[in-house]
Amino acid sequence: MRKREIDFSKFSSIKIGSTHPVEIIESCTDLKGNHFIIGLANNLLVTDTPPPLAILSKKFDFIDLKDGVLRIGASTPSGKIFSFCKKQDIGGFEFLHSLPGSLGGLLYMNAGMGEVEISKHLLDLTSCKGVLTKDEAGFGYRKSGIGSLILEASFEVVRGFSHEAVEFFKAKRLLQPNKPSAGSCFKNPPDDYAGRLIEAVGLKGYRVGGASFSSTHANFLVNLGGATPKDALMLIDEAKRRVKESFGVDLECEIGIV
Repeated sequence: MRKREIDFSKFSSIKIGSTHPVEIIESCTDLKGNHFIIGLANNLLVTDTPPPLAILSKKFDFIDLKDGVLRIGASTPSGKIFSFCKKQDIGGFEFLHSLPGSLGGLLYMNAGMGEVEISKHLLDLTSCKGVLTKDEAGFGYRKSGIGSLILEASFEVVRGFSHEAVEFFKAKRLLQPNKPSAGSCFKNPPDDYAGRLIEAVGLKGYRVGGASFSSTHANFLVNLGGATPKDALMLIDEAKRRVKESFGVDLECEIGIV
């Protein structure tokens, strides 16, 4: 099995981490042991001591449209999916203009913006444990029950690409920090917002080393320059502690800590 060295201070969206060997997966038989699949590392914080890491090969970067079904490989970037759907007048994927990542990671965490989620038009997905229907995949708010490596997925084709929806998601994106981040740090608790809670306990703009909870949006942990995994983990732990003490709420990370 081939490997590549990946510097996560350059590769990940939050620009934090060091260089680690990553296995390149060509098929399910390549998965040996407890490998963590990194995708495009858009919602990951890779620590200095991660488990064995792996990434899908370019073999799984494809889009196929046939008989009203859109079949997409798990390593296909969100921008490529967005561009294809725009060109083919396919609706339901407009939010991908403002949401980075590859399809496998987007499905695994049921990524979305607001009420729109990647699973909305999903028909089924193929993993190393076989084919799962949408219902069998156990989707919920920013989570799924997919317990295996995703290889590809099929979606219902809904005609009518919406330029108005694109502008709406662009506007939402402009409200987010422009510093390197891994997206929302915590999931919103029921009937509340993680950003409100973090701000209420005095952590909006709070900094440890090169990492900070953004002064633009408190639920975004950002890299101000030279942040380390230790800086970020200290901020995450501090937010969990203060919010629990003040509100009795257990914040759950939306960022994947590896």
